[in-house]
Amino acid sequence: MSKEITNLRNENSGMGRRRFINTAALAGLSVGVVGCNDKPAAQSSPAAAASAAAPAAAGSHATASVHLKPGELDTYYGLWSSGHTGDMRVLGMPSGRELLRIPCFVPDALVGWGITNESKQVMGTKPDGSLRYMVADTHHTHASYKDGNYDGRYAWINDKINARLARVRLDYFICDKITDLPNVQGFHGIFPDKADPVDPAINYTTRVFCGGEFAIPLPNNGADANKPEKYHSLFTCVDAESMEVRWQVLIDGNCDLVASSYDGKLAATNQYNTENGVHYEDMMSAERDACLFFNIARIEEAVKAGKFKTYGSSKVPVVDGTHEGNKDPNTALVAYVSVPKNPHGVNASPDAKYFICAGKLSPTATVIELAKVLDWFDGKLEKLDDSIVAEVELGLGPLHTAFDGRGNAYTTLFLDSQVVKWNVDAAIKFHAGDKNAKYVVDRIDVQYQPGHINGTQSETRFADGKYIAVGCKFSKDRFLPVGPLHPENEQIIDISGDKMVLVADHPVRSEPHDFVIFKRDLLKPKQVYELDDSPIAIKDPKESGVFRNGKKVTVKLTSQAPAFSLREFTLKKGDEVTLILTNLDKVEDLTHGFAIPKYNINFIVNPQETKSVTFIADQPGVFWAYCTHFCHALHLEMRSRMIVEG
Repeated sequence: MSKEITNLRNENSGMGRRRFINTAALAGLSVGVVGCNDKPAAQSSPAAAASAAAPAAAGSHATASVHLKPGELDTYYGLWSSGHTGDMRVLGMPSGRELLRIPCFVPDALVGWGITNESKQVMGTKPDGSLRYMVADTHHTHASYKDGNYDGRYAWINDKINARLARVRLDYFICDKITDLPNVQGFHGIFPDKADPVDPAINYTTRVFCGGEFAIPLPNNGADANKPEKYHSLFTCVDAESMEVRWQVLIDGNCDLVASSYDGKLAATNQYNTENGVHYEDMMSAERDACLFFNIARIEEAVKAGKFKTYGSSKVPVVDGTHEGNKDPNTALVAYVSVPKNPHGVNASPDAKYFICAGKLSPTATVIELAKVLDWFDGKLEKLDDSIVAEVELGLGPLHTAFDGRGNAYTTLFLDSQVVKWNVDAAIKFHAGDKNAKYVVDRIDVQYQPGHINGTQSETRFADGKYIAVGCKFSKDRFLPVGPLHPENEQIIDISGDKMVLVADHPVRSEPHDFVIFKRDLLKPKQVYELDDSPIAIKDPKESGVFRNGKKVTVKLTSQAPAFSLREFTLKKGDEVTLILTNLDKVEDLTHGFAIPKYNINFIVNPQETKSVTFIADQPGVFWAYCTHFCHALHLEMRSRMIVEG
């Protein structure tokens, strides 16, 4: 066999392996990694790799599109998780410019999130009024659908540490609800449904599915800590409108990522630790784990019929989704399709036909045909694993997959520090026996160890194949050194042509995760609030004043550049004060701030918005409350004198 033919076949089987592999990353995944053959790497050093993946030459289509001219608007919005900062990032794409951070789970000093009464009500408080949680770990971000595309209503983001789900209104770009999931720890993947499983007239999001990653004893009261057989994970369904938990499914193993079908009938989670191990070493002994498929209509029928349990103080119905309880396809609520051990990532193709599950410890991606999974539930498919139509080798450490709408998938290879472009139909042909089918189309080096990937409109029926963004967990030599904590690297790649072209690097604070990218015309953000949005709005400056009821005092004031309606107000030491501020300005982008020195108070009010804070006036003296958000030529003079009498 000629050398050229050998290399061609190796490339088709995903055998490319870069010699420059981060040793720490390899060591972390070395236990249980399924091997794959090597071929000589095109680059042998970080410098060579960087050169090979250098941005396109000036004047090319990609570079001209990414580096926008002054005043030029981006084509897409991107919604990003922000990791440990507990908020959602809003980016313009393809420039990668950060436009906004939406605080969700942790306080934010800029806008007063966690300071105002309104934000505390969303975040949740202890009996003493302090915030219930001060930390978060956001991972996954997704938005609501209609007709297979984003509809601009909502986006959701999870907090893995405290098992919380936050909803963001995309008209005002604010978090308006947070739900705590019962019976769950390590809440990881999320995905909204895209249609109702029964009623075709409901072609929009009504549910959000949540994967509980860490198995815990149920109920988790300390009694069964040393009984691994009592440990289970739960898959949760949350109502998209009320944000109340509808139901949960008890499963074997751990949930990881989540996906939903376009017809609404199936949700899925890739699953690891089918061994139910409680130690690191125990979680990788099985050669295959599973991708679980949830039959939504059957689950909701079971709940309606009362076939469920509850755990502890939670009243949420929990149905049996264990392997043992779902062997009969005619009654099963859950289907367990086997995939290589410890998979990571499950993604729905834009043609609505397939879910792709990445191997992580196996160099493969598994393509599962949804119609065949439904056939199994209907008793028409004898072996559930016959729904696997391809399982092909891509490279080392496949994690997540994006799509271009032209039949191609783009998968990150963590250990190879690459993105591989491959054709799904060709992979299916190769798996079926056609060894001449060339499914690997292209590869590109990224810097370094990529995790999440997504493309423009990738997770909709309208994937347009313009750009992908890649979140790299290590940046190493890509940016100026700033001490031991390096920024991570988000890279933008043009995929509009046959070859992928790296067009931008962006340093980001640790540790962002997932994101979605969609056309800007799908959103219609509001620039000014409706005054009636708040029941406590002060609609006229004449309503301002200090209103006392014993030791409880309400201070009402308005802002209108460049002055507050009250030039001063007087309190007594020990008063419990609720201060209400309405911004009466109607001009777009005319936001005011309000800060009180020594009282730990700072928040903003956007045009026509109302917010309130409650505090104890425990420090006597004069305190200049001032506007913190530049609003007018006389901004520095915009203040009010708070006098606290001793």
